[in-house]
Amino acid sequence: MKKLLFVCTHNACRSVLAEVTANRLGEGRLQAASAGSQPAGRIHPLTVDYLQDKGVNTEGLKSQSWDDFADYQPDLVITVCDSAAGEACPLWMGDAAKAHWGLPDPSRADDSASAFDAVVNVLERRIGALLKAPLEELSSAQLTDLANQVGEQEVYRD
Repeated sequence: MKKLLFVCTHNACRSVLAEVTANRLGEGRLQAASAGSQPAGRIHPLTVDYLQDKGVNTEGLKSQSWDDFADYQPDLVITVCDSAAGEACPLWMGDAAKAHWGLPDPSRADDSASAFDAVVNVLERRIGALLKAPLEELSSAQLTDLANQVGEQEVYRD
């Protein structure tokens, strides 16, 4: 099982959507968590509403710092916002494969319902593409290459 950590600056929307999506699609093959470099301290209310409307149990989801994951030892860290991608990662992430999957923040969109759907659709396709690979057999470098290729090929489109 590969452990994923999705990072967004505030860990209030995109990274939470990625965590939930990866855990749903990767059941048995992926264990996902999410964190922020500067966590908001709460999941954005529109994110909670969206997930609950889709039948997702939001109990236990929380906005937390990447410092809380020093013992998590992820195999792959994926940033989902551009500002988090530019930040210096904590030293404990040094050995993990890293990739960037830039996504717009649906909680800031005029039509947030369709924006949330669009972001989740991209996450589903990207995570689905990861799951087609023999993840258990990939080295850290191969996992980095794969995750970056998936992120580059599947460009966000509204």
